[in-house]
This record gives sequence, structure tokens and C-alpha cells, in this order.
Amino acid sequence: MDSISLGRLALAFLPVFIVIAVLRRWSLPATSAFYALTRMLGQLLLVGYVLTFIFGTEQSWVVLVVLAVMITASSWIALGSVPERRGGLYVGALISIALGGGCVLVLITVGVLTLNPWYDPRYMVPLAGMIFAASMNAVSLAAERLYAELSRGESYVAARNKASHAALIPVINSLLAVGLVSLPGMMTGQILAGVSPLVAARYQIMVMCMLFAAAGLSVILFLWREQAHEFREE
Repeated sequence: MDSISLGRLALAFLPVFIVIAVLRRWSLPATSAFYALTRMLGQLLLVGYVLTFIFGTEQSWVVLVVLAVMITASSWIALGSVPERRGGLYVGALISIALGGGCVLVLITVGVLTLNPWYDPRYMVPLAGMIFAASMNAVSLAAERLYAELSRGESYVAARNKASHAALIPVINSLLAVGLVSLPGMMTGQILAGVSPLVAARYQIMVMCMLFAAAGLSVILFLWREQAHEFREE
């Protein structure tokens, strides 16, 4: 694909600034949107340089450090939906995301893609990012819904069931919409790069399966751990 010049890239910001201007005109929180946009820009520019270094490395420990940072950060961010419980739930979220997402990552990279070397950063890092992000979002939704239901007097089993259902709604909706409503990022990127749509579809099927599995396993592990904790307290 052709490289996008900075001038042409700037065109993408025009509708963004229109939205921010309208939000400000309507006295809505335009500041937070502008902050998020600025932060996104800085983070992506920074990660571009970081990934250039990581992709050029031949050291497995560098990739492992990156994965550890992803798991640590995603576990903390996941509990932003229940900030008052963040300290007590962090270990549980960390274990759930590490095991749930990690098992899926190993299966995909070793069993499906058969990477050589196993830590090939050009595959490992992007796939890990997608997997741990899916786990993070699912655990975040599960935690928020679980304690919201418990605060209303629901039994733990009823709260757990509602939490697991709510946590998986986004990923299930994406399974239903793919190919009909949307062409997801990986498939679109490969098609734009000239890859056969049939080959791109296989990769996208792999991605959708890994996202659903990572989200589901992480939620199950998180809720199982919290259930065991509830029983210990009783």
C-alpha cells in the first residue's frame, strides 16, 4: 500500500474537528473528546516507533516483556468500571486475563499459525493486543454488571449469569455482524494490501474465534474466582 503523507492524513481530522466543534456548541463535554483525540495521536505515534524497534528485535525476552506490560495494563484498565473495588479485584482480573487470553494466544500462534520462531513479534504483538483487549473489555463489563446486580440484592448465581451475558454481548454482536454489517480491521487491511479475499476471510475467522474465546474464558475465570471468594467470606 502507498504511504499516507502527513498532508493527506490531516484531511482525516476535518470531520473530527467538526464533531468537537458541535459538541462544544451544544455545551457537551468536548474537552474530554479533544483530550482523547490528542492522547490517541500521541500514543499511536509513540507506539509506531516502539513497534519498529520490537519488530526488529530477535530477542524473545523483549516480546515477553511487552506481553507482561499488556496484561498488567489491561487488568488495571478493566477495573475502571468498578474503581472502588479495583484494589481487591486486581489480582483476580490479572489472573483471568493472563490465563484466558494467554491460553488462546498460545493456541493461535503455536497451533494455528505455527510461528517460527514462536515469539515472532510481527505476529505475536498485534495478536496479543487484540486478545488482551477483548479480555479486558469483557472483564470490565462483567465486573460492573456483577456488582451492580449484587447491590440490588440479586443472588450471586443470578448476578453471575447476568454479568456473563452482558459481558459477551459486544463480541457476540460482532460475530453476527461480520460480513453483513462490517468488514473487520484485519480482513479490510489484508484486502487493501492485495491479499485474496478468501485468504483474508480465513484469517478473520481465526481472529473472531480467538476474540470470542479470549473474552469468554477470561470472564468465566474472573466470575469463578469471585464466586469462590464470596463463598469463602460466607
